Amino acid sequence: MRIHVASDHAGFELKAALVAHLQEAGHDVVDHGAHAYDAQDDYPAFCFAAGEAVVAEPGTLGVVIGGSGNGEQIAANKVTGVRAALAWNDETARLARQHNDANVVAVGARQHSLDEAIALVDAFVGEPFSGDPRHQRRIDQLAAYEAAR
Repeated sequence: MRIHVASDHAGFELKAALVAHLQEAGHDVVDHGAHAYDAQDDYPAFCFAAGEAVVAEPGTLGVVIGGSGNGEQIAANKVTGVRAALAWNDETARLARQHNDANVVAVGARQHSLDEAIALVDAFVGEPFSGDPRHQRRIDQLAAYEAAR
């Protein structure tokens, strides 16, 4: 699977470890930055780029990483067609895919150990959308609202 990743300075080290982990697992990973550590960089542009790539390439997923993951989730969700979810435990990562068909996961690098963060991303990437009609109906309502704006 192709996975688009992005982070700011706060997630820079975690992103490097996740890219290596995902590639070792056989995924095609596209890194949308930051490409060098800069303590003054700003996350929105990186998250917009990853989100736009996910939307442009249906069937791909995205991972955006920051200190808490909150700003990165907000930024990714500004891209039309992105459904980004902040994952803070295994269940939220799985439910984001299973119930919401989320296509981007946000992770807080300062909130989790490396092993925990990798487990969150693995749970997200490994979980399919359930296809349950009630979940699809809700996703369709969100998409209609987004399209009308």
